[in-house]
Amino acid sequence: MSTAIDPVCGMNVNPDKTPWKTIYRGKVYYFCSKLCLEEFKRDPEYYLRHGPKGMPGHKPGEEHSH
Repeated sequence: MSTAIDPVCGMNVNPDKTPWKTIYRGKVYYFCSKLCLEEFKRDPEYYLRHGPKGMPGHKPGEEHSH
């Protein structure tokens, strides 16, 4: 199974199973939740410059599924 890192919270996400994704500057980004997707869309450059910052209840690098 391949995984992607949620750029907002840092969790591992299965790109084949998550419904939350977006394309920004020609690259696909995957998210563990709608909340992380919405946060990324508010300021994608912030997360791309600074990296995942975590979200309440999330542990960076943790496997997460819905």
